[in-house]
Amino acid sequence: MINYIGYSFKVSPIEPGVEILIAQLGEAGFESFVENEDGVAAYIQENDWNTEILKDIQILNSNEFKITFEEEVIEQINWNSEWEKNFNQIQVDDLVSIRAPFHENPNLKYDIVIEPKMSFGTGHHETTHMMVQHLLQLDLTNKKTLDMGCGTGILAIFAEMKGAQPIDAIDIDNWCYVNSLENVERNNCKHISVYEGDASLLMNKKYDVIIANINRNILLNDMASYMNCLNDDGIILF
Repeated sequence: MINYIGYSFKVSPIEPGVEILIAQLGEAGFESFVENEDGVAAYIQENDWNTEILKDIQILNSNEFKITFEEEVIEQINWNSEWEKNFNQIQVDDLVSIRAPFHENPNLKYDIVIEPKMSFGTGHHETTHMMVQHLLQLDLTNKKTLDMGCGTGILAIFAEMKGAQPIDAIDIDNWCYVNSLENVERNNCKHISVYEGDASLLMNKKYDVIIANINRNILLNDMASYMNCLNDDGIILF
């Protein structure tokens, strides 16, 4: 079970302060963000955290913004209550809704319903939102697709909605694996296989589309594996 370090940032002025802060924290390895009326909560795996993690976050030293923060260790067992308190429905380009079962259906073209066991991969992460935007532009019909670091399974689910098949969704975290299975079933997906593991599962695999919405250090470490399983005319999104 993986623990996370959580930071609660109060930002003034919020715009564009929160947007800049999220971008810089993402570069430092933070994996997920939940915006609120005061600023943003940010989370990083405890194994990736160190005492100097905020040293190079430039906006924290800027005279243009006032930013204060609190830090805490977040155990996985607490995630259900955490996300229920903070999870808001997301809409991407007025075409895609990402919501919990208790949210009203906005009747957009694509409707993804998730009930995460933890916050990561809920669509609040800047890169998850961007990945959905990128996938909107692609013709995924009958494209064999990999969602690496699938989290809650959002991107794999959306890929199937766009016509991709078959789809492999992989995550090293057991909670993500179990949660992806649940969300795949919740969205009535028929072409997604979910696996618990890492890039070693990719041996002898080939894909037309690879979605790698993962930590930059892991991405760089495993890039050779991704390129080896990408078809010659394939696309990789990261």
